[in-house]
Amino acid sequence: MQWLVIILVLPYFFLLLRVYRGLKKLKTYKPENNGNQFVSVIIACRNEQEHLPCILNNLREQIYPSELFEVIIVDDNSTDSTFRIASSFCEIKNISVLKNNGRGKKAALITAVNAAKGSLIVTTDADCIMQKEWLHTISSFSHASGTDMIVCPVMVAESKGVFGRFAELEFLGLQGVTAGTLAQGSGIMCNGANLAFRKETFLSNINNLHPEIASGDDVFLLHSLKKKRGSKIEWMEAMEAAVITASPLSTGKFFKQRGRWISKAPAYKDINTIIMGIVTFVTILLLIVSPAIALFDITFIYIYIVALIIKSIPDYLILDRTTTRYGKKKLMSWFIPSQVIYPLYVLISVCYGFLLPRSWN
Repeated sequence: MQWLVIILVLPYFFLLLRVYRGLKKLKTYKPENNGNQFVSVIIACRNEQEHLPCILNNLREQIYPSELFEVIIVDDNSTDSTFRIASSFCEIKNISVLKNNGRGKKAALITAVNAAKGSLIVTTDADCIMQKEWLHTISSFSHASGTDMIVCPVMVAESKGVFGRFAELEFLGLQGVTAGTLAQGSGIMCNGANLAFRKETFLSNINNLHPEIASGDDVFLLHSLKKKRGSKIEWMEAMEAAVITASPLSTGKFFKQRGRWISKAPAYKDINTIIMGIVTFVTILLLIVSPAIALFDITFIYIYIVALIIKSIPDYLILDRTTTRYGKKKLMSWFIPSQVIYPLYVLISVCYGFLLPRSWN
């Protein structure tokens, strides 16, 4: 019985080692030219009056030729000054501010994509910041690769405290899995805060975005595109194309966000995502149950330790490589504490995901 726990953890070990092998394949991309294509940058937002001035200034400072891109802001029924602030910004040559034709982020994206003039769409969030080379790098990669979807790096802003460090390390782990699975041709997730795709790609997959679910436009688009033979989806390894997104201001908002991500799981049909989800959940469940059983059978404490070590080996390899790539190696000092509390974090996130009401943000 005890060793059954170890056997059930082994699939996680081998699955995550495969992710690590994918990460080792990645090569840094250096942009060569602009591609001379017109790009539409889309920001769907609700109640973002505090963040909009910063990201609009970031976009104004892009080195990509101003005549070759537009910025489309879609206001999703904001109750603050989002629409007024966006409408009054006149320092970007091609900028338009739209009202959402429906309600929710997916409807906002559809509104924007239908209005977009560019063949290449780049989405980001109002609370993100980026370097001046951001758009130039994405356009150059798109021109060179001819890919249907480009998944770009997203980093969380630095925050203080134990929880802040854990959140940052956990997010880097997600980025590692995102990049590693895409490098292996079996991508399971992406982040709409830094995503590029062809306009026709989005429109041809629009019926698979699950409008009944509040979020997940990015992942559902990825999964839909994977089903189409000949589609090309790539991770772009380039820090010039990375964005930094705001860290959750509170533990409540953090778990609400993670719960919203998890709540989409029942709608997933992608086999790679389903396998990863089941294997991870079983592993986490065993790491929660084993210490509890150890209260009655002390031998299970040793089983727990062995299982934790097996899980931690590929986790460490992925995080060590990812933190090194992103210049965040100092966060690895939090690795051991994060491994111990991670099962509890997942349990709370699952509760948020399936017990609390869904919302846009």
